[in-house]
Amino acid sequence: MLTDLHKHLLNDFQRDFPLVERPYLEIANQLGVSEDAVLSALTELRDSQLISRVGPIIPPNQIGASMLVAMAVPESELQRAADIISHYPEVNHNYERENRFNLWFVAVASTAEQLARVLDAIESETGYKTQRLPLLNDFHIDLGFRLDLTHA
Repeated sequence: MLTDLHKHLLNDFQRDFPLVERPYLEIANQLGVSEDAVLSALTELRDSQLISRVGPIIPPNQIGASMLVAMAVPESELQRAADIISHYPEVNHNYERENRFNLWFVAVASTAEQLARVLDAIESETGYKTQRLPLLNDFHIDLGFRLDLTHA
């Protein structure tokens, strides 16, 4: 069961996250709660796997190196592989697609060499090859969206 604070945190700060010294205090002030309440609510959302992180989305290859990656993983192994991939802090999201390449993710690292090491490690841990898809053309897709949380 989501509280009103959880719902506000999920919907109200996908864009225009406060870029100040204490952003969670700023959010708390906007919502009329304490900074500790905001931090606790975010921890609860993370622990219940409703969010994986709070962080910026930086255009690809503006800072460090990034790459879209696809993997062909048998259905019976999909969750295990996704869990391994999600464990890496360099992976900012992963998702299933209905295709032979059914597990996709974006990975970001400080250098191209570090990114290659991370992808090599993911291949080693999952037992499946990665299809590395470097950015050729940049298309902006707004990943922020309003969640319908009326029944949550």
